[in-house]
Amino acid sequence: MLKALNHKEPDRIPLDFGGCSQTGIQVNAYENLLAHLNIDKPVEVTDMVQQLAGIDKDILNQFKVDTRGLNPSMSEVDIESDQDPAGYKYFTDRWGIRYRKPKVGDYYYDLVGHPLGGEISTHDIDHFKFPDPTQLRGDMGSIFKAWAESSNPPAIVLEATEGGMVEFGFWLRGFNAFYIDVASDPKLACYLLDKILEFKMAVWEAALAQAGQYVDVTWEADDLGLQNNTMFSPNFYRKYIKPRHQKLFSYIKHTSPRKVFMGLHSCGSIRALIPELIEIGVDVLNPIQVSAARMDTKELKKEFGKEITFWGGGVDTQSILPRGTPEDVRNEVRRRVEDLSPGGGFVFATVHNIQPDVSPQNILAMMAALQE
Repeated sequence: MLKALNHKEPDRIPLDFGGCSQTGIQVNAYENLLAHLNIDKPVEVTDMVQQLAGIDKDILNQFKVDTRGLNPSMSEVDIESDQDPAGYKYFTDRWGIRYRKPKVGDYYYDLVGHPLGGEISTHDIDHFKFPDPTQLRGDMGSIFKAWAESSNPPAIVLEATEGGMVEFGFWLRGFNAFYIDVASDPKLACYLLDKILEFKMAVWEAALAQAGQYVDVTWEADDLGLQNNTMFSPNFYRKYIKPRHQKLFSYIKHTSPRKVFMGLHSCGSIRALIPELIEIGVDVLNPIQVSAARMDTKELKKEFGKEITFWGGGVDTQSILPRGTPEDVRNEVRRRVEDLSPGGGFVFATVHNIQPDVSPQNILAMMAALQE
């Protein structure tokens, strides 16, 4: 893993499966995989919104996974027990953001309540009750220490908040409202972003103090792309978001007690922003959404492969992994490995989490093709 991150070609391609909340597997798909492998074990949901499964260590070892990761900020939640005549389950997270999913035919929770929605001012932002940034879940230091001191130590990934600055802008205000803020009142939008930035820096300080001595990769997420373009113009990104990202990434690297590689998850068509991300200290880019516009893996490797590590892009999860044949999956893996692995700077992972409609046969075909 360290060779790959340092742009040296390793003896084999490192694999991430479940090292962060964008490289895992949805609980239905995981239960189907366990049943196919005749494994009878309870399954823990580790991410309530995305309904991600905690991956058993025996599965991680069987697939030769090179990472272990933890997000200590993902808070425990209580499902509301009220009887909704429309047939939904609800929960409210520690930010006051409300979610729901159908009781029947459900896969995920969707956002339905935004605590800073409607007409607001900086006064409302000042009086909003942010979560306690020092309240982290679990004894992270002991967990990381055990991983680091094991006989075959993995690369350790620390993902210290539930979402990115821009993402929290959407979630707290609502998508329409935050886009309108960006266009009509950027000072208000940036005031909220700065408050979120302060919170995130405090979380990273607490998390790195507890377990930073064991961490190899620090992981942030902030979706900046859509299927066909960026969410904002590159000029808007440079003016309003980039300085705040730079401040956060620099703070993480300088606060860490050891050298870390700065990873950023950002879905969609973000090719226009990759030079900006490299400039502000992003070492690792995920998920490399190969089905989005202008995200061809061969071109990306040629243009940026010496400056940034591609963590993902191993197989398309929009069409090939859920709807292709095992042979389609094997061919896709071979293609992406040929494009991205030469010279190092590549960690194999799916393009985002494995979704509930992916068959066990296709998951096993992907893993076998990688080992080949």
